[in-house]
Parts: sequence; structure tokens; C-alpha cells
Amino acid sequence: MARPKVELHLHLEGAAPPAFIRGLGREKKIDISGIFTPEGGYAYRDFEHFLSVYDTACTVLIGPEEFHRLVHAVLEESAANGVVYSETFLSPDFCGGCDLGAWREYLAAIREAAEQAETQHGITLRGIVTCIRHLGPEQAKKAAICAAETAGDWLVGFGMGGAENMGEQKDFAWAFDAAREAGLRLTTHAGEWRGPDEVRAAVRDLGVERVGHGVRAAEDPALVEELAEAGITLECCPGSNVFLGVYDRLEDHPIDELRRAGVNVTVSTDDPPFFHTTMRREYAALARCFNWDADVFDAVTKTALDAAFCDTATRDRIAKRLDLT
Repeated sequence: MARPKVELHLHLEGAAPPAFIRGLGREKKIDISGIFTPEGGYAYRDFEHFLSVYDTACTVLIGPEEFHRLVHAVLEESAANGVVYSETFLSPDFCGGCDLGAWREYLAAIREAAEQAETQHGITLRGIVTCIRHLGPEQAKKAAICAAETAGDWLVGFGMGGAENMGEQKDFAWAFDAAREAGLRLTTHAGEWRGPDEVRAAVRDLGVERVGHGVRAAEDPALVEELAEAGITLECCPGSNVFLGVYDRLEDHPIDELRRAGVNVTVSTDDPPFFHTTMRREYAALARCFNWDADVFDAVTKTALDAAFCDTATRDRIAKRLDLT
């Protein structure tokens, strides 16, 4: 669909086109051939193997220059799919190993590329630092310190990704408290692999205002009502959920059910080349499956922009582009 779009749930490294990663591997003489299908896409068996392939792909992103190039590649693709505003997850673990000095260099390169891409492609990007759940709470503290020390008008949020079945949301409270004190807004992955109680814990124990995925909340009507009343926004990624087997078919996905129940839902691609999707494909699939029309997509886009972590001036500027003023 040609409609302008807002995307809130995009992993920068996970959005890397396979051809870009293969090219870097050749340049750096790093053999990562085992992570690709014969057709050139990413190859993995299940979610755990996906995380392993993801980490292997990141081994060729060895410095700020590579991330500078990555941002250009990702934003060119996003803009081609009609995205005018995007927030992307950035991990200090992949950008300098959570060393603050190195992180600053990576972040400067990422931001410079984002500003260049805005001029070239008309897409605005903001960053959300994420700690990695399966690396544990102590490593998360280091990521939170990196986030807190570089918070500002471009780096606007803090969150958590990684393996949802490792540990509990509350184990990471220190990191989220530190980010909150630095003025960063909060999100976390929850309710993708674990059920409604994980979403409830994310809101209760970490105080987030957005939840990455969050779709398993649909299994608990009381929680759905709580999310609607509290105005919690779900960063839904339908194509990702179906591809990874959270739901067998898009028809089984609860995004429309949640929307009709008054929950703030948005649409994103998560790690688009891994899941063979784009924002255009997500929109087309939702229109086909749930009969979403222009009014629904406009409402979902407005929900996403209202939930964006950017400052008011940026939000107002994007709203004018979307004709949502």
C-alpha cells in the first residue's frame, strides 16, 4: 500500500538486507555462508536458531562505519515501503560491547547516517536502546548506563529484546529505572512466547508505556480491559508472529480483536528480511484478512504517532506529513 506509515518496532541489525550482510562478510573475509538459504535469504529452524543466526549476521558489523552503512541500507528499504517515521532498537552490546566510549562513536555514526537518509529519502529515525534479555540483568545495567549517558532528542527510549523465556521482567528493574530517571521512555518485549501474565508483569514491574508484541494479552479479557484503560500501546508485528509460529495463520492473529476491544495497536515488521515481510506487505495482508480500510489504517497510524517516543516538535512535523493534524 502507498499510504505513509509509522513503524515503532524495528530491530536495526535484524532489518539488515541479506545481500548487505553477505557483502560485508566478503569484505571482512568472515565466513558466514552457513546462515543463508540457497536463494540468498536468512536460514534458520526456529526462534532459538533465529537468535543464533541473528548474532552471526552481526559479526560482520564490526565498527561504526559498518553501522553507518547499515542505517542507510535499512532506511532506504523502509522509505521505499512508505515509512516516514521509524523508531529502531539499538543494542550497545552489538555496538562496542557496552563500552560507553565506543558506544558514543557508534551512536554518532548511526545518527549521522539517519540524518543523511532523512535528507535523501524523507524518512525520520529515532533510536531506542535495548538490553538483551538472555544476557542477563548485570549486562542490562551496562546497556542502561550507555542509554542514560546518551539520552536526548535523538535517542529517546529504552527497552528489552532477546529470549523472552529467560528470567523475569522484574529482574531488569534496575536498568529500566535508570533509563527512566534519564528521561527515556520505556518499552519491552512481552507476550510473544509467554502468555498474558508476562504482559502484565511488563507493565507492573517495569512501568512501560508500550509493549513489544504483547499479543498474548488477548487470552485474558481482564488484561485486555486493563491495557485499554491504561492506554498501553502494543507494537504488533503480525507477519513476524505468523512466520515464527506464534499463530498458525494471520486469520488467527488477535490484532483486530484487540483493536476492537479498545487497545492501542500499531503495525511493525520486527526483523523484516528474516520474516519475508515489509510494511507494504503487512498493510496489504491486514486489509485482505481483516478488511481494514483507509479509516482503520489512518487510525492505527495516528495511534502509532501518538505513541512515538519523539519530542512534540518532531511529532507535529510528522503529523503534517501524514495529514493527521
